[in-house]
Amino acid sequence: MQIWVTFVSSFVMDSHLNRHTFGFIQSRLVPFYLHLGSACAFFNLTIYAVYHPSDLLDERESFQIFIFFISVTVAAINAQWFGQMTSEIMADMHLIEQSCGLGQDIGLSSNREAYAKLCETDVKYKHLSSRLWLYRLLSSLCNLCCVGCNFYSLCYMAENLVAL
Repeated sequence: MQIWVTFVSSFVMDSHLNRHTFGFIQSRLVPFYLHLGSACAFFNLTIYAVYHPSDLLDERESFQIFIFFISVTVAAINAQWFGQMTSEIMADMHLIEQSCGLGQDIGLSSNREAYAKLCETDVKYKHLSSRLWLYRLLSSLCNLCCVGCNFYSLCYMAENLVAL
């Protein structure tokens, strides 16, 4: 789910939808996905902690709980802050683009000159664009961190299948 929403779906939608439709879908679905990912990370931590009492944990099990805690924290920050900020900034940018007759072109890479010119002429749009890039980068890094945590957890579980 994390890889699909973070990377694959964006590439698929980018090549088939206009910018504003793509942004609208992202602003509605991504917060839902981020909260779902946060809830799943919390449930993973809770279930693992319930079945592994703290006084009986060895070093690797303690590290596993730490990995789950990192995943919960990063997913919550992404859901509560980065996802929300990205949606708000994107909505503000869409209003500016619509007032300039932009946003109906298919794909984020089409009509780059018009968007570059808009960045040069509109200071607010330029500021929003740079903030959007930063929040998307941070959100993607959070998602990659969660993917890494999940990968480690799956490897740990696979190593201990005999014990399960």
